Amino acid sequence: MLIASQMEPTYARRVYPCFDEPAMKATFSIRIVHDPSYVSLSNMPAIDVSEVKDENGSLWTVTTFNTSLKMSTYLTAFVICDFDYVTRTERGNEIRIWARKEAVKNGYVDYALNITGPIFSFLEDVLNISYPLPKTDLVALPDFGAGGMENWGLMIFQEASLMNLPSDEFTSRKAMIALVVSHELGHQWFGNLVTMNWWNDLWLNEGLASYFEYLGATFVEPKLSLDKIFYVHVVQPVLREDSEIVRSLSESEDKIKGSFSLMSLFDNITYSKGASITWMLSGFLTEKLFIRALTSYLKEFSFSNANQDDLWTHIQMVVDGQDEVQLPASVKQIMDSWTCQNGFPVLTLNLTTGTIRQEQFFNKKNRKNTDSYNNTWIIPISWMRNGSSQPLTWLDKSSKMFPEMQVSESEYDWILLNVNLSGYYRVNYDQLNLKRLARLLETDPKAIPAVSRFQLIDDVFALTDFGYVPIETALELTKYLAKEDELFIWNVVLLNLIPDNLESILKNYEVYPLLKKYLLKRMLPIYHYYAGFIHQNVDALEDDYFAQVYLEKLFATACWLGLQDCLDLSSELYAKWMDNPEHKYLQYGLSDTLFSSNCTSAIISHVVTTDIGHRIAWEFVTENWPLLSQGYGQELLHDVLKVMGRFVKTDVQIQELQVFYNATLEEDEREAITLLLESAKLENIERRKLLIEVASWLEKNVDD
Repeated sequence: MLIASQMEPTYARRVYPCFDEPAMKATFSIRIVHDPSYVSLSNMPAIDVSEVKDENGSLWTVTTFNTSLKMSTYLTAFVICDFDYVTRTERGNEIRIWARKEAVKNGYVDYALNITGPIFSFLEDVLNISYPLPKTDLVALPDFGAGGMENWGLMIFQEASLMNLPSDEFTSRKAMIALVVSHELGHQWFGNLVTMNWWNDLWLNEGLASYFEYLGATFVEPKLSLDKIFYVHVVQPVLREDSEIVRSLSESEDKIKGSFSLMSLFDNITYSKGASITWMLSGFLTEKLFIRALTSYLKEFSFSNANQDDLWTHIQMVVDGQDEVQLPASVKQIMDSWTCQNGFPVLTLNLTTGTIRQEQFFNKKNRKNTDSYNNTWIIPISWMRNGSSQPLTWLDKSSKMFPEMQVSESEYDWILLNVNLSGYYRVNYDQLNLKRLARLLETDPKAIPAVSRFQLIDDVFALTDFGYVPIETALELTKYLAKEDELFIWNVVLLNLIPDNLESILKNYEVYPLLKKYLLKRMLPIYHYYAGFIHQNVDALEDDYFAQVYLEKLFATACWLGLQDCLDLSSELYAKWMDNPEHKYLQYGLSDTLFSSNCTSAIISHVVTTDIGHRIAWEFVTENWPLLSQGYGQELLHDVLKVMGRFVKTDVQIQELQVFYNATLEEDEREAITLLLESAKLENIERRKLLIEVASWLEKNVDD
């Protein structure tokens, strides 16, 4: 048996009577009566353990905890468990990591223990404010809805976020643990010590914790590259999402009380957009001034609450007290343009005139979209010309001329904006500059920093998707790839050219043989480089985070394109693995021994997306439907039909799917699914058009 609490956002009121609002801070004296064979934990250290008999004469243990500091209700917490712990003291803070006894005995939480103290000290030193509690418990639960929860002094995690096998030296697993732990530790300052006034400013908790999550993790795992991993994990995914979303980072209280559930605020906008604009802010202020402002903000509002304007005020005070950094407007005007408006800008350059104009990035293919986008932002522009960095400049109206950005006739004269991702926006270069950048990539790709190469490619494919530029423009930038040795850049190219969900479809089109010829010769250098390690010494890759995360896609693509060496290597590895007669992947999904039940739909969806798998999985679902529907019901069917929908090109195929779900679904759900399949069919027709364009470009360029 195990009991653990999760109060955020509004569940404390279900545990004890309270004014359950983040701004109504109080001190808490907690006492727990429990079975003597269990241990109980809360935010504060236990100060007394006694025994009491109930009316049947049974003995109970009473654990009394020290009175807490002044804090919000949503951060109170308790756990009653029979776990073991490992412990270490860092600067007087007793850190204990609790988990199932066998996990502790096997050393599964040793890594987490090794990094927790150093991250604590790192944050204390950076922020110049010491952690106010005498102890910190981190508890790993077998089942927990979130990755982690930052309760003050009693942080709770799912096991996967806190455990790894001591024999596993690979960085990717450690990186994940370091990120989650570091995020929750960041909250001890941003969220616990200083809390947002109300949930509409939740990003003051989550955005700042997500920003420090990356600083803390790269501090304890210095082999991780901070700017690459931040761009790939945080900025790039949220830019993809934020162009479709109707909510700004900081909404008014009224709007949220009227139309949002609080839970829906715990999304990528709050976490990743919050972290991205924090990164941008730190970039144009300089980290030194930014941290100085944060310290002053934390000191003023300790054990109290703050809103977004309070943070701006403290930054403004620091800016006013120095003269190195000059801003084009007040901190509030600059930052409100990013937090109070939804979406983000795309900057369009004309380098003949040196003009940059901004507009909100939206999907131009969507006819409905044209009128409502007239936001403007105050935009910091870090840039380089011909490889040398230029002073930061600002775009503070809808368009502006920058004489220093007019380029000459020489094709060696090029410009790059948003270097090192200092800003939360996309860039649309004119044809002239793109030609020059493409030529530069082919002669000397390293002249452009790695993160900027990633941005360039990610931006141009996003611009293609939204109808700003033709697909050919994006393809021109892939010619240089034989010289690209960064896996994280290859990964973004492959995700755009061969999305996971399209592999089986692309196979059926005339584009496939062209793609095969075009891509394989560009992939060979990086493929052979990594295949060498897999043949000879895979342990040599243990510090290469991106190899662990992205090699799968690279190798899968090489195999999919029919590279013989890759097919042989895979068969060999697969045969080695299949020597074990226990492998019955889809069947596992029905039992709860190996996977927890919530993995089943993931397992099926995984099989359904592959070439051979999609029929197998479909038959598996239809045969086992009675059993599956008890356990998973509509959600699973939705997921599987969504994937099946990718293969729908004709009405006949829609009918085939309809026959099945007419027999299994309620009336209203049938309509929803029919719509889903209809839109899938339209998407497939659109995609066909796009693939014809890609094919004709490849035909012209395949021999380059």
